[in-house]
Amino acid sequence: MVKVNIGIWNALIRITCGLTILAWATAKMVKRPWRDSYIIVAMLAAMKVAEGITRFCPLTALFEKYQQQEENKQPVNPT
Repeated sequence: MVKVNIGIWNALIRITCGLTILAWATAKMVKRPWRDSYIIVAMLAAMKVAEGITRFCPLTALFEKYQQQEENKQPVNPT
């Protein structure tokens, strides 16, 4: 089970923006199906929707883990 690491407002914004971008990319793919860039944009938008639904962002988790490691480091005495 993943730990929730984004707030409810952040999740709602991710879902809204993700669905908007996903709709835009889908409309563009209908007009120009040979362009691969729209597929990548659609995948990124779907990832944002999924992050909003699960309220888990892997980049935020990575950043928090790095911050915890930095806090736990012992200071090195240069003398």
